[in-house]
Parts: sequence; structure tokens; C-alpha cells
Amino acid sequence: MEIRLAKSAGFCFGVKRAVEQVYTQADSGKKIYTYGPIIHNEEVVKDLEKKGVHVIDETNLDEVSEGTVIIRSHGVEKAVCDRIQERGLECVDATCPFVKRIHKVVEKESAAGKQIVIIGSATHPEVMGIMGWSSTPVVVIETEEEAENFVSENDREICVVSQTTFNYIKFHKIVEKLTKKGYNISVVNTICNATEERQTEAREIAREADVMIVIGGKHSSNSRKLYEICAKECEHTYFIQTLADLKLELPKSVGLVGITAGASTPNNIIEEVQNYVRINF
Repeated sequence: MEIRLAKSAGFCFGVKRAVEQVYTQADSGKKIYTYGPIIHNEEVVKDLEKKGVHVIDETNLDEVSEGTVIIRSHGVEKAVCDRIQERGLECVDATCPFVKRIHKVVEKESAAGKQIVIIGSATHPEVMGIMGWSSTPVVVIETEEEAENFVSENDREICVVSQTTFNYIKFHKIVEKLTKKGYNISVVNTICNATEERQTEAREIAREADVMIVIGGKHSSNSRKLYEICAKECEHTYFIQTLADLKLELPKSVGLVGITAGASTPNNIIEEVQNYVRINF
């Protein structure tokens, strides 16, 4: 039986950078907080808690009187950055540079009077953060149906951006729907190259695999999208967070097991799963 691990599986550049910054700060001896979970992986967050790193959010930020607040890789609204500075707290911005780029685009284009359209999930922290950098009304679109029903406010010019981890095939379909409406529209494809590469590779492996394993956090948007992509190509697709979640019974006819993992999945978890499958099957 062959085991094929996706080359792109595991921490992406932005996540690796953010996690390293938190671990470095955790060894500084200061009081360290992250605004929201630094990444969508419970195992990493638990490990940081053991090192004294606490997670805060908008409900208890005002209770923090000293220490360092680290902005998570997803980024936050501009108002949150302002509140941290107003409280005189040290701020370490671990926002993924690709997300930071979207903040700058949205800030600039909205200042020019354009309506901002974000293609992504309205409840995802990255999207909520992006919305907070716009000075004009923002619309979030996640489906083709929502794109068909979209009406521009007062026929404003429109600037379209995307959640970095959005499904790139769905993105292009939604953009096509919006473009056909005839508005004055500019589109900035802000899907991260690593996301597109990860999704493409997962799809290719799943097409050939008899069994596909996707490893990622329960709340990880990019991991769930990988699962959706793989499940369309491979009937026997499993979505797990750690090895403990893997309940795998493989028939002898299985020739290829594919493994991929979301951008917030540590290498040690990927290796555990890969070794388990290799030794036990």
C-alpha cells in the first residue's frame, strides 16, 4: 500500500511566522496575550497556555493593564489595534502579510469611495478583521446565489477582495456572476498562493486515492475546505484533528492512502498520522 503525503501539508508561511513569534514572546518573561487564538488549532493553543500565554478578545481586552498583546495571524479590525495602543500595551502584529495586504487594499479603495465586497465567510475572523478596515459599507458574499442577488449601494464603484483561504474555483464563479451585472468593478484576487497550491494538490491526490485523510483544526476554514474538495473526489475521506480521532479500517484492496493537512496543522501531528498508517496497515 502506498501512502502519499501532500508536499504542501502543514503550516503555511503566515501561520509559521505567527506561531514562532508567540513562542519567542512566551520566553521573554512578560505577560503575553493573543487576541483570539493565534491559529485555528486547539493543540497549539493548549501548548501555549501551558507556557502562560492567555487568549483574550473584545470582551476582556479592557481588563488587561500590562503586558504584550499579539495580533493573531487572521488579523483584526483597525479599531482593535487602536484600543490596544490607547491602553498603552505593547502590540506585536503577527497578522499574515497576505492578510495585511488586504487591509491596505480595503483601506485605500474604501477611502476612494468604493463599496467593498469580500468573497468569504462573514463569520470567519479574517473576514471580520478585513471589514474593520473599510470606511464604506461592506458586503460579504459566500455563494453564487448571494452574488446573483447582490445590488450595489447607489451604483457605487466596487472593489472585490477575497478571504485568503477561500476555494479559488468558487471565487472565480462568484466573480463571474458579479462581473455580469455591469457595475464598475475592480477585482483583487487575494487568495493566498499557498491556499491555491494546497487545494490543487489535495484534489489531485484525492482523485487517485482509495482513502484520503485530511488533518486540521475543527474551526479551521482552510482545513474544512480541503475536506470538501477531497470528499468530492474520494468517497472514503476522513477529517481528523489528531491521531486520536482516526478510526480507520482499511480493506486489503486499498492501494493508495492520501494525506493532506490544513495551514494550521503542526508537523508532529502529520508525522504521527503518517507513521500510524504506515505501521498498522
